[in-house]
Amino acid sequence: MQSPCPPPAGVSLLTRRFRGYLPVVVDVETGGFDWNRHALLEIAVVPIDVDGDGALVPGEPASTHVEPAPGTAIDPQSLEVTGIDLDHPFRFAKAEKDALDHVFATVRAAVRKHGCQRAILVGHNAHFDLNFLNAAVARTGHKRNPFHPFSVFDTVTLAGVAYGQTVLARAVQAAGFPWSGEDAHSALYDAEMTAKLFCTIVNAWPTPPLR
Repeated sequence: MQSPCPPPAGVSLLTRRFRGYLPVVVDVETGGFDWNRHALLEIAVVPIDVDGDGALVPGEPASTHVEPAPGTAIDPQSLEVTGIDLDHPFRFAKAEKDALDHVFATVRAAVRKHGCQRAILVGHNAHFDLNFLNAAVARTGHKRNPFHPFSVFDTVTLAGVAYGQTVLARAVQAAGFPWSGEDAHSALYDAEMTAKLFCTIVNAWPTPPLR
C-alpha cells in the first residue's frame, strides 16, 4: 500500500510558520472611527500565499462595497477621505451579511488550501480593521467567522521595526514599492499594498527552525 503523498512545501511552510494560522490581510473603509456606531462601507481581503521558492507572496484578493447596515451612522468627513459615493450607480454594494459571506468564502478556501486551522488578521493599525469586522459579524449574527477573534499581525509595528516608518504610504515606499495617492483609501488597494509590505518584511526575517 502506497503512503499518502506529502503535502506541497508551501502548505507545510505556512501551517508551521504561523502555528496553524493563515495570515490574511484585511482593509476596511468605514463611515467613521467608532466600530459600534459607524457603518462598514467597503472590505477587502488578501490571503497570504507561498511561491515556488518558499517565499511569502500576496494571494488572490476578494473585495466588495457594503451597504450601510440599518442603524449605523456615517460621518460626512469620512466620505471626503475615502472618496466613496454611496449613490454611485456602479458601486454594486452588498448587504453586510452578503459582503461577509463573499470575503469569508475566499478566506476559508485559502485556509483549507494551506491546511491551517484558522485565519489571523493582518492589517495596518490592525485592531481598527478587526474591530469593524467583529462588529459586522455581531450585527449580522454570522456563525462562520474564519478569523481569530482578537490576535493580529500589525504592519504598523512590523514596519516601525523594519524601516522606522509607521505611515502606510511611507512604509510601502521604504519596502521598495511605489505608492499611488490617487488609489489610496480604496480597501482593495490598501489591502494589496499592505500584503506586499507584510510579505517583504517577513521574507527578510530569518525563518525560525520548525518544531
